[in-house]
Amino acid sequence: MSTFALRAKLFAGTIVLSFTCGALTVGLWAQTVPPPDFSSNRIGWLTFKDQFMPGFGGPSPLRNDPLHPRVSNREAAETGRQPTYLIADLSNPNLKPWVVERMKKDNAEVLAGKIGFTPHSSCMPAGLPSFHLYGFQPMYFIQTPKEVVMIFSGDQQIRHVYLDAPHSRDLKPSWYGESVGHYEGDTLVVDTVGFNDKSFIDKFRTPHTEKLHVVERMRLVDGGKVLEVNIRVEDPDAFNAPWSWLHRYDRVQYSMAETVCAENNKQLFDFHIPEAAKPDF
Repeated sequence: MSTFALRAKLFAGTIVLSFTCGALTVGLWAQTVPPPDFSSNRIGWLTFKDQFMPGFGGPSPLRNDPLHPRVSNREAAETGRQPTYLIADLSNPNLKPWVVERMKKDNAEVLAGKIGFTPHSSCMPAGLPSFHLYGFQPMYFIQTPKEVVMIFSGDQQIRHVYLDAPHSRDLKPSWYGESVGHYEGDTLVVDTVGFNDKSFIDKFRTPHTEKLHVVERMRLVDGGKVLEVNIRVEDPDAFNAPWSWLHRYDRVQYSMAETVCAENNKQLFDFHIPEAAKPDF
């Protein structure tokens, strides 16, 4: 074998060995990176944002109709103006025609005086991804080897994420669907299907069908001070393309407090708590 051929063979072997060692190093790193800890030292995650931020590419999130400017409760308290509900700008091209027609009717009814539905005001489950828009009270995590539990403290709405498990074959539609998850390094990835069609995907009251599919990627950023959630929403019967949204929570040092909320509340600030006419004990 010539000197040139021998050198070429040794060089090729070195490259293969380098790639092999590199792959082993990456694999070892992926296995040893600890999963994110969202729950240590009684911390919660708090947001005051009631709309999603744009994600990485794809259609923009719905925004308020500029013809009907939003006046939040905080702005109303500061200015004395009448607070208003969110009214969707229906020019967003990602909405299927039936979605536009239903939201157009809802917008008109709200502008005519109907209460704009929110899960908060009616003590109802938010569904996904609206769970992330509850806000104003912290969300808490319980993490175990087999399950992650998310608890919204406002009225103890609870989500269960089953780790390293497949989706069930025959799912009965429900408010929060079935969530399965796994850790990818420092990120919790949650895949959810099996929704009913009773919830909305945002506070603009945007409907969806039972084909809704939501994938969340949750990780800690800014030195653990912020929980960042990348959300992908897909429903081929309601939207022309998948949505990609971003949401962030701030870390807060609050203990979870008990909150009472009556199911099927229909009026703001009047929770209609059931009262027994006579003692039952």
